[in-house]
Parts: sequence; structure tokens; C-alpha cells
Amino acid sequence: MTDTVTTKAVSGASALVEKVPLETYVPPAKPSLIGLSRAEISDRLGEIGVQAGQRKMRTQQLWNWMYFRGAKNFAEMTNVSKDMRAELEKHFTVDRPEVVAEQISNDGTRKWLLRLPSGDKAERPHEVECVYIPETDRGTLCVSSQVGCTLNCSFCHTGTQRLVRNLTAGEIVGQVMVARDRLNDWADREDGTRRVTNIVMMGMGEPLYNFDAVRDALLIVGDNEGIGISRRRITLSTSGVVPNIKRTGDEIGVMLAISLHAVRDELRNELVPLNRKYPIKELLQACRDYPGASNARRITFEYVMLKGVNDSLDDARLLVKLLKGIPAKINLIPFNPWPGTAYECSDWEQIEKFSEYIFNAGYSSPVRTPRGRDILAACGQLKSETEKLSARERQALRAMAMTD
Repeated sequence: MTDTVTTKAVSGASALVEKVPLETYVPPAKPSLIGLSRAEISDRLGEIGVQAGQRKMRTQQLWNWMYFRGAKNFAEMTNVSKDMRAELEKHFTVDRPEVVAEQISNDGTRKWLLRLPSGDKAERPHEVECVYIPETDRGTLCVSSQVGCTLNCSFCHTGTQRLVRNLTAGEIVGQVMVARDRLNDWADREDGTRRVTNIVMMGMGEPLYNFDAVRDALLIVGDNEGIGISRRRITLSTSGVVPNIKRTGDEIGVMLAISLHAVRDELRNELVPLNRKYPIKELLQACRDYPGASNARRITFEYVMLKGVNDSLDDARLLVKLLKGIPAKINLIPFNPWPGTAYECSDWEQIEKFSEYIFNAGYSSPVRTPRGRDILAACGQLKSETEKLSARERQALRAMAMTD
């Protein structure tokens, strides 16, 4: 039996790429250079006999072709000698994750299912999702850091999938490169604009439980001689891995977002079980100490609106009290339903009251417009296609799409 994906999503969304049968999968014979730092690339060149005096120049050539021009193979690297290209081709690739399915929502949101090399033909290759959200003034790419998740947040679809493994730096950077490939968004775009302008580490997994790979990947993404996305346009979202929050500011220097979702420990213990290890008081102190936080670089607190659970005005009052002294904005997220969930989205009138109270207290409180719900691409809905939906879940998904 082949492993395929339905090419027509619910509610009129379309899939432009059929999922590739797993029988066709062949593990890579050569390592990819994607995700390596300049020093690591130089070391690899040394391993294949490139003289020390040439490595800096060759490294910079490769860096420019991979991360600025988006070259998909060494043959494209025309200012590298023919013999050097042949030697590189013998040992390495510049491969990124394989796109095995693409869905486009009615609102223009795109979701890619990406297959990652396992390195072992006997092992099923792993898959993750990343999402591109186009807006009038920006294009945001939501990137995954793990296959699955270990946090088990009760309102999150991704949290129902077991953690399989961490992604490598190359697999994280590769998601950005895939998006630029699919959107024709490299340096040679005729109008000079960029479609991917912002990165959010808000996809599958907890980024701060894969700190080293996330750090290395984001330093490449933010490098102004390569992919060149400003660190002020890169946001890392964590559920509250307190020991690595300061490290994020010191070693990566990107914007910080906290998945808060509750103002009392007893409720947050249920919604975000990590709270049992790092309770609210400890988490908020880490935010107060976050390097570089200021009114110009505010910390975003994400707050999913759950009907009758965390959406009362008492919750809003306590939220304002808790965040006192932290340069912050509160991002209110209407709950995005998924098959089998026990939660409902707060009524819109209640969301507006909650938002108004926070705004009047002096905090920005935008309500995030749900995007890509019809293809399960909205916040909290990502789940690898390897985790199959049951017939009952598929029926529930169709019903949800009909009511949107």
C-alpha cells in the first residue's frame, strides 16, 4: 500500500504537490552543507584537500551561492572552478528537506509537509510541517524545531504527537530555503522584494529543548551576507524553558515570545504542563531579565482564548498585574479547533472585552487573525502527516471547515 496524501483539502483549499510514496525514498549518500557555519564549511573543505590558504575564499563563495543565491547544486556555482565543483559534487550536496505535499488555504496561507532524511533506508523518514503566511506588509514563515513535541499542551494539536527527535541546524535552515525555493524568493527576484520577511520559531516542537541547533540555524538565517533576515524580524517562541531564555538573548539575540495562556499556576499546569517545572513567577522573572528587552524590543506574550477556561475579565486583570514592569505586548489568539479537542474558542464579544481591558491598561493587545484553518495550518494545529487522522477526526475536520 502506498503512502499518499489527499490532493484536495477541505473547504476548497488545494494541494499542488502529491505526496511522494515512501517506497521511492532513498536515504542520502552524501551529507549536505546546508546548516554548517563558515568554520564548519572550512573544515569540510580541508577534509577533501582544499589548501588552508584557499579555504576562506572558497567558504565565502559557497556561503554566497547557498544562502544568498539559493543554489540547488554545485553546477550552478559558476565562479567556482570546474575541478572544484566536481570535487564538491563527489563528497557533498546542498540539498534541503524534500517537499512531499503543499497545501494552499483559501486565504493564501501555504503549508508544506517536508520529508527529512533518516540516513537509514530501513528507517521510516521523518516529516515536519512549516507554514507561510502572506500579509500586505510582510510574509511570515513559521518554522519547526522538532519532529513532534514533548510538552503535551492540552489545547495544542502538535502536542498530541510524540516527540521523535530534534531537527538539525540544516533541517531548520532548510525550511527557510524551501520556502524561498517555492516562492521564487532568492536574490535574483526581478523586483528586488522579499516574500519571506519574518521568521517565527512557532512550528512543531519546543525550540529551547533543541537550543544548539536552533541557535546555529538562526545565526545563519540572520547573517547579512546570506539569507539576511534581521534578528528583529526573527521571533523565538517558548513555552517557558527558563534556563535557556537568557541564553537565547545572549547567544542568538532574536525577539522572544512566551506561550503563557494562563495567569494561575493551577490552570497553566493543565494547559502547559511544563509549568509544573518552571512556574509562572520563575518564568516572568526570566522575562524581566531577558537581555535586550526594552520598549523597542518588547516580549510578546501569547494567550490562546479558550471559552470559559481563561477568558474572564478577572483573568485579564491578573494578566496585567503579572506583566507589570515587563516591556510587553499581549498577542490574543482565538483558539483554532482540531479534531478531538475538548476546547472551544471564546466568543468574539468576550475576546474584544478582554482585549479592550488590556489595551486600556497600556498594553498592545492585537487579536491574531486565524490563518490557514481549512488546511490545519493555524496556530496549534500542526501535526506531521505521519500521524494519521482517524476517520472520525477527518469527519470532524470537514465539519469545522464548513462552519468557518
